[in-house]
Amino acid sequence: MNKLAFSIGDAFLGGPSSVFKSPTGISEIVSLFLRVAFALAGIILLFFIVLGGIGMISSAGQNDPGKAEQSKKTITSAIIGFIIVFASYWIVKLVGQLLGIPNII
Repeated sequence: MNKLAFSIGDAFLGGPSSVFKSPTGISEIVSLFLRVAFALAGIILLFFIVLGGIGMISSAGQNDPGKAEQSKKTITSAIIGFIIVFASYWIVKLVGQLLGIPNII
């Protein structure tokens, strides 16, 4: 039962694997930037998919095909953006492995 508990302060503010520790080198700054950028891209992706879904639902009973088409374009653009972010994540991981920085993200 003891293994299920951990200190939140050590996990986020202190300890060797802290999320918010101060970066000591350029590689840690780049890693922090990449983690934040990929998390932000995921949040934006979710926002646009939900926005497109709400647009599709709201245009279901109307005679305006333009609104439904715009919602489809929003969802399609969000999916294409996801594919680009997903591919860039794996490219960054590959470059990190090739340069000898295994924990770049």
